[in-house]
Amino acid sequence: MRFLPIILVLLCSALPAHAIEGAALERGAAITDPLALRELDGGRIGLKRIVLPANADGTPIDNRDLFALPSMGPVRRALDREFDRYVAAHQSGLPQETIGVGPTFDLQLFDRTLLDSSATRFVLAGIVNRMDRAYLSPESCGEIRLIYRLTRSTAAPAGDGTAAARLPMTLNVVLKARSENTAGDGDTAGCAEIARRWLAAGELSLTGAGLAKELAGENGPLGLIRPENIDRIETNLQIAHAPKSAKRDFRTDYLMKVFRFDPKSRAYEEAPLENQIDRERILADPDLGRDFKTWLLDPGHLNEFDRGTILIPERFLAKAAIAATPVGFDSSKLQPAFGLVQGEGAAANPVFSESDIVAALRKAADFGVTSENIRSVAGFKRRLNDMTCSGCHQTRGIGGFHFPGVDGLAAHPSNTTVVPGSPHFFGDQIRRRDILAATRDGRQPDYSRGFSSRPQTRGRAELAGTEYQDGWGAHCYQQKPNANDNDRSFKSWTCAEGLACQVAGKTSRMGMCFVKSR
Repeated sequence: MRFLPIILVLLCSALPAHAIEGAALERGAAITDPLALRELDGGRIGLKRIVLPANADGTPIDNRDLFALPSMGPVRRALDREFDRYVAAHQSGLPQETIGVGPTFDLQLFDRTLLDSSATRFVLAGIVNRMDRAYLSPESCGEIRLIYRLTRSTAAPAGDGTAAARLPMTLNVVLKARSENTAGDGDTAGCAEIARRWLAAGELSLTGAGLAKELAGENGPLGLIRPENIDRIETNLQIAHAPKSAKRDFRTDYLMKVFRFDPKSRAYEEAPLENQIDRERILADPDLGRDFKTWLLDPGHLNEFDRGTILIPERFLAKAAIAATPVGFDSSKLQPAFGLVQGEGAAANPVFSESDIVAALRKAADFGVTSENIRSVAGFKRRLNDMTCSGCHQTRGIGGFHFPGVDGLAAHPSNTTVVPGSPHFFGDQIRRRDILAATRDGRQPDYSRGFSSRPQTRGRAELAGTEYQDGWGAHCYQQKPNANDNDRSFKSWTCAEGLACQVAGKTSRMGMCFVKSR
């Protein structure tokens, strides 16, 4: 917790760089222009036209009406259940601390009345191309994510730089980039064409209404978006916040949920979060833990785990996750996989012993599998955390979000003071664009990814000197005097010339790149 000021300084210091680097990094893989998003929000990409296309009249839909929809009823009820569980767990574990809505409580809850209010609504904050996830369903060409940010709608923009107050919650509508049902119906927009449109849009120099018109036009990337392609809705909200006090350090918890559209019920039903391992259940059930270990350490699955393309079976997953921030660099119970691997803080009977992991890596190598990321027990443990939804959002995020979006309601938002995405988001853009280019050109994409803390080396040239890789504020590994003693999973995590890796933990050798002290 004592490193929170450092983290905040890093985030703030990185903001001006976005005006120079950000647009280049995200071009063709995300739509972040706030003025264009404002135009799109008032048109066919507004939430009402997406979730209620048959009855959409172009007017915004407020939260009172949104969660009154039969399709959204299960979402609202599931969120209530998670709040009740969270409050009960807090009261049981920390009975000396008060919990409730408002500043008079030790732990301040998100005000759920905002979800039933006619004075709040979800505003389009960004559109993100995730064709890098096409390995899960090649016929769908990956995903397109419409990210909406909860906003008070009663305070209209009053002038330059003024906007309605945004609130700590996002609702992501995830669509299949291409519907499998249209493959034989004369639909000529295959994966290559979808990728081409997105990359071509990234070369446009337009902004505002002009950009929105091109994006949503017949030949634009958003011209292919269809409400019937919706696969799921993802919610992320700041469920509680605790200011630093005599009782505790600063702490913020984020609740993450996923709801898949059920064609039979015509509603969004609660579903497991992708790769969000259910730590408590796996540790409590020895048979389940043993099955999970056997499944994950299989050479084929271990290879997918290393590359970041694994899809863990639902029987091992949770239907909700709490991402606590800040987490820091040391292992702690705030991390989703804490206690699963032998070592510091492990359970009495951890699921994975160090010898299990070493033997599995050796067996995979015997099968001809070359590890790209996991080359040690520490690498295995890090991947076990960062492959989860909560673990990823704890890494290089802006609070608990990777895409809060620029304030699209401000008349003239300043990109030098507000950034749409986190360092992790921008650091991953080169990999995503590389996959788009391969898809467009008919080449086999490389879907692998590095750790959430560190972009892959495929983007090294473009990221050189930035906080994303080797630059000031980048995550790094403190090198040992004897190079042979460095952990094989992290020995490439160095700092640029003139910078030193300053450790930010008591037991971890992980830290951030700073100017060398004189």
